[in-house]
Amino acid sequence: MDLKILGCHGGETPKHRTSSFLINDEVAIDAGAITSMLSLEEQRRIRAALISHPHLDHIRDLATIADNRCQQGGPPLEIIGTPETLRELRRHFFNDRLWPDFTKIDTKLGPTIIYRPARPERVIEVCGLSVVPIMVNHTIDTAGFLIDDGERVLAYSGDTGPTERLWEVLSDCDRLAGLLMEVSFPNSMRELAHVSGHLTPQMLKTELGKLRNHAELPIFLYHIKPVFQAKVEKELARIRKRDLHVLRLGDQFLL
Repeated sequence: MDLKILGCHGGETPKHRTSSFLINDEVAIDAGAITSMLSLEEQRRIRAALISHPHLDHIRDLATIADNRCQQGGPPLEIIGTPETLRELRRHFFNDRLWPDFTKIDTKLGPTIIYRPARPERVIEVCGLSVVPIMVNHTIDTAGFLIDDGERVLAYSGDTGPTERLWEVLSDCDRLAGLLMEVSFPNSMRELAHVSGHLTPQMLKTELGKLRNHAELPIFLYHIKPVFQAKVEKELARIRKRDLHVLRLGDQFLL
């Protein structure tokens, strides 16, 4: 499984991009930086986008990739999320007011976008991968994902504060090869992290203590707020006995 990091920050500057990852050049995980980081041909290769929740930093490039895809003539882009996430996209994003409803705009190969609901803890097949949404604890309905290529499983936390079910599922996953895990604020901002459904390094350490059987698991950290990047990284460096990697734009991993 090939993992490319398109966006991995909790905010944006010329050197920071919001959450967006790419699996096997075909499946995006969230859409904070698809069009800002990929060429038109690379965008065209994407067949599906897994959307954890409809906060703007995770969906905004759905607008521009849909527009580009329409002009390119297809193929349709599958947007995959929980029923609640898809309802919010229909109601507030692709609603013919904020942005065109691209489900109603055809290309040569069908609708520009297609919605596919993914129900929590049920398998959905996406481009040869088996994907399972797991609900996590954020300010709105949010799913993490388990992504299985038949040999290895990559987990994605989505945006989350302290949560439970994700760790139960991951602890029992014997082919778990990596975890994309959020951390956002420094330890001094624990209250803000709590009310906004995010984590600090100390909160992350506590959460990782809930994970059984995977002491050497590579953990790829994303969503650090650019204003606090240096401080959060310094605090993360104090966490011992975990294989932590702070992600950078352009990183690529073969799992």
